[in-house]
Amino acid sequence: MEYRQLGRSGLRVSSITLGTMGFGGTGWATPVGTIDVEGARRQINLARDAGVNLIDTADVYSDGLSEEIVGAALGKDRDEMLLATKVRMPMGSGPNDAGLSRHHIIRGAEASLRRLATDHIDLYQVHEWDGQTPLEETLSALDSLVQSGKVRYIGASNYSAWHLMKALGISERDRVQRFVSQQIYYSLQARDAEHELVPVSIDHGLGILVWSPLAGGLLSGKYRRGVDAPAGSRHLTDWDEPPVHDEDKLYDTIEVLVQVGAAHGVSAAQVALAYIIGKPGVTSVIVGARTESQLADNLGAAHLSLTGDEVTQLDKVSAQPLPYPYWHQARTAADRLGAADLSLLARHLSR
Repeated sequence: MEYRQLGRSGLRVSSITLGTMGFGGTGWATPVGTIDVEGARRQINLARDAGVNLIDTADVYSDGLSEEIVGAALGKDRDEMLLATKVRMPMGSGPNDAGLSRHHIIRGAEASLRRLATDHIDLYQVHEWDGQTPLEETLSALDSLVQSGKVRYIGASNYSAWHLMKALGISERDRVQRFVSQQIYYSLQARDAEHELVPVSIDHGLGILVWSPLAGGLLSGKYRRGVDAPAGSRHLTDWDEPPVHDEDKLYDTIEVLVQVGAAHGVSAAQVALAYIIGKPGVTSVIVGARTESQLADNLGAAHLSLTGDEVTQLDKVSAQPLPYPYWHQARTAADRLGAADLSLLARHLSR
């Protein structure tokens, strides 16, 4: 397992992170999995034995049950793993039970600490943008948690690039804790993150944690053109996260994944994960599995090396058109591009 620096922090995290949305699996999370404490303990042990040192959860996963299961499953081994959780989503029906106000952040952190049965959260992430709370209030509250020792590092999730830039500017101006990472959706099914989110991370020293690198299982290889999906499959039905805008392109991408996997004697899922692990700016990919066998297979991606030709094939089949101003920059600014620019534009310059 490779360990990578999380942004500009001194923290090193494994290139694969254990996701826990399926721990508990109640309410809207039921299709993801219904893993109990014993099942969670087995998954955590399997991940730890493979070298994983980061577990990611959120207060909203099964209304806090996921956090409770993580805490119970870790028990006395808590200090052997880093814990990341999130705050922002509704945790009740009251007017202050959601958002990124000081009130909700502090109360959310204290509730997460109780559920996780720990005295600190290693990475506390804002789960989503809150356009009605001043960022100064949000960042000040997060800074207070760090100063108190209840939180070690802070991160963002599902922010746009301008949200991140605004937050980083306020942190610098007000001399409060800055985000060390962002957690984003990024996969071969949708590479939108490459346009803004990856470059801003490279330029400003933010680690990237990737949620749903298998597009919720779409890239696992079990979804094939002209073949009925296995019973119980949740995608391409009423579950639309992530949304699929071009099924033909998705199936074309899956075909290449299957071909590359066959050449290595591994699953399509391992190829999809290895592809994202190898992308510029990516620190770790978050994998969550319904079964231990699925998790074991996913963990194998940490040891899979794709050839340059294989990466090029996957780049080509999943490519998205360059939006403005990037197509213009590729044509006219190639003589003065930096590392952040090249994370997107390098493969377009030879054209």
